[in-house]
Amino acid sequence: MIHFEHIRLDNGLDVIAEVNPEAQSTALGFMVKTGARDENSAFSGVSHFLEHMMFKGTSHRSAADVNREFDAMGAVNNAFTSNEVTCYWAHVLPEFLDRALDLLADILRPALRPEDFNMEKKVILEEIALYLDRPGHVLYEAVMADYFQAHPLAQSVLGTTESVRALEADSMRRYFEARYGPGNMVLAAAGRLDFPLFLQQVKNFCGRWQHLEVQRRYPVPAPAPRRRHLTDARLKRHYLALMCPAPSAQDERRYAASVVADVIGDRDGSRLYWALLEPGLADEADFSFYPHDQTGSFFAYASCDPARREQVEQILIKELQQVAKGGVAEAEIGRSRNKIETAAVLQGELPLGRMRNISAHWTYNQEYRTLQEELARLEAVDLAQANRLVKEFPLAPMTITSLGPTPA
Repeated sequence: MIHFEHIRLDNGLDVIAEVNPEAQSTALGFMVKTGARDENSAFSGVSHFLEHMMFKGTSHRSAADVNREFDAMGAVNNAFTSNEVTCYWAHVLPEFLDRALDLLADILRPALRPEDFNMEKKVILEEIALYLDRPGHVLYEAVMADYFQAHPLAQSVLGTTESVRALEADSMRRYFEARYGPGNMVLAAAGRLDFPLFLQQVKNFCGRWQHLEVQRRYPVPAPAPRRRHLTDARLKRHYLALMCPAPSAQDERRYAASVVADVIGDRDGSRLYWALLEPGLADEADFSFYPHDQTGSFFAYASCDPARREQVEQILIKELQQVAKGGVAEAEIGRSRNKIETAAVLQGELPLGRMRNISAHWTYNQEYRTLQEELARLEAVDLAQANRLVKEFPLAPMTITSLGPTPA
């Protein structure tokens, strides 16, 4: 029978697990509550840079050792950095759980050697250059900066060429020492495991880590009607992004927001699909809900032929205004609920999906919810809830940022 376990070590490390004796694999990961929003312009991009450095070796292992050991286990492993969290994870067969924990815990205490830092800086700069050639990335970072302005969520995850070039190894080490420790991270596991044995192994590998007191800043965003156009003569398409306020990751209205966002802009069968994609006016069009820590946003995106840019924007805004004014229909709610629930079940069938879900939920809310509880909250979103959500978050004010080959 699936059950949940939670222990907080003496040093403050939260250890959580969703134990499923019927699972055929186990996933585990360290989720650190740090990301681009916890940086400043002087070291923008340090969280993402640090993620790379974690795999460059420790006092016990070289970078090659780390790669060989993951490979020898047959592990599926990776890491990611966002605006708000950084996560290091591995998905393994249950018999390799102790080895995977040993390896992940070790790379969470990296050597941060200056020679590795200088070499990896070149890799990061190449990555930034690569993403600057991707219009979707350029536009997303631009609209985040336009919408959030002075708020920490305006910070770029990758940083800038200038900030990464100026970053020094000592600054990265100070950032690491201030944020990578018990009190600001959770270790989560899901799948088949012996929790008492797992807990003893966690104590052996992580019990001596130093507790940290970390406070995240929570200024209130100041959304406003804003517009900016970026011109790049090399482009062949026009790109449009729009943001407006939405519930936070702590707000129970987030379930209704997910359903409403799907009604408006899922890639198949949504209002934007029928208004823009099916008639061939746009080649991409979607509308998404992003629940952040203590705030949230709706995000719309479209790309089209530059000759249709005004038409596409007018239709997109008209669709949003119609929802804000008239709400959504009951049939739309049922369709979207079913699609979101199906996606949640498919993700939850794998221990990796459940590990990422419970670690994120714990990081944001210090709470565990079963997959069935999550599904029940989605199923409870009815027409009244959805339309009340639209009245409370009326898809305005809108920040609109566009990118294309010709001036505005």
